[in-house]
Amino acid sequence: MIDLKKLQEEVMRNKLEKGFNTTDTALEFCRAHEELSEAFSKHNRGQKGVAEEFADVMIFILGMCETFGFDLEKELTEKIEKNKKRKYRKEKSPDGKNVFIRIRTPEDP
Repeated sequence: MIDLKKLQEEVMRNKLEKGFNTTDTALEFCRAHEELSEAFSKHNRGQKGVAEEFADVMIFILGMCETFGFDLEKELTEKIEKNKKRKYRKEKSPDGKNVFIRIRTPEDP
């Protein structure tokens, strides 16, 4: 398994070495969103490079996690386990597509 904490540190090291932004968190959120939009655009056009854009998104997310002091690997593991326990009901949208609606419980409000 990949050590995401090491990747977070590597991303931050590269940012510092290259003189990239490490303090303006609003800009980092915007840049991550921009990269995700680029991935969506390439996907919609049937262009190559979607996976590379996803990698760019992850680089921004890893850098932000390091800036904020988050352990992304721990957060991901906990969230995956939480999602496994969630209950959903399946309904049909007006256009006939499946829609999954989370059932809120006292344990998972």
